[in-house]
Amino acid sequence: MQILYYPEPALRKKATPIKDINQSASGGGDYQEKAESMLELMYEACGVGLAANQVGWLERLIVKDETGERTGERVFINPEIIHSEGETLEEEGCLSLPGVLGKVSRSQKVVVVAFTLKGERLEMEVEDLPARVWQHEIDHLNGTLIIDKMTPASRLTVSRRLKELEEMYRETVDSSQ
Repeated sequence: MQILYYPEPALRKKATPIKDINQSASGGGDYQEKAESMLELMYEACGVGLAANQVGWLERLIVKDETGERTGERVFINPEIIHSEGETLEEEGCLSLPGVLGKVSRSQKVVVVAFTLKGERLEMEVEDLPARVWQHEIDHLNGTLIIDKMTPASRLTVSRRLKELEEMYRETVDSSQ
C-alpha cells in the first residue's frame, strides 16, 4: 500500500459505502489491517488524515489523528457531514499533492456521523482544525481535491507545481508500460 499522488485517477473517483464491516475489504484483507496500514502511511508522511482513495482503495473509510503524535488516531467508516456552520479561510496541504499549499475555505464547525470498526455509530460536533480535517478527508471520498476548492490566487500560485506532478505521473506511467 502506498499514497497515490495527483493526478492519479483514483483520487477523482467517488468511494462506495461500506455495507458490512464484518466482510472482507475490497482487494482482500480486513478493514482493521487496511486501516492500520493507512495509519502507518499517514504518520510516515507526517499527515493528520488519510482517505482510502489516497491509497487506491475506493471504499468510504478514513483514518485521522489531528495531533500527528499517535495519541488520537481513529478509524471512521462511511463518514458524513450532517451540519456545518461558519466559514474560515486557511492554508491547507494534502499528502497526495506534495509541495502544494493553498488557501481553502471550509466550514468553521461541522457535525459528523460515522461508524467505528466495531459498527458503533458516532455523532461528533467539531470545529477549527478537526473540522477542517473531516471536510478534507470526506472531500477525498467524494473525489474532490484541495485544488478544486482553493482560492483563485492560490490555484495560480500552485499551477507550476501541479504541472510538475502531472509530468512526474506521466513519466511513471510511461516507464511502467
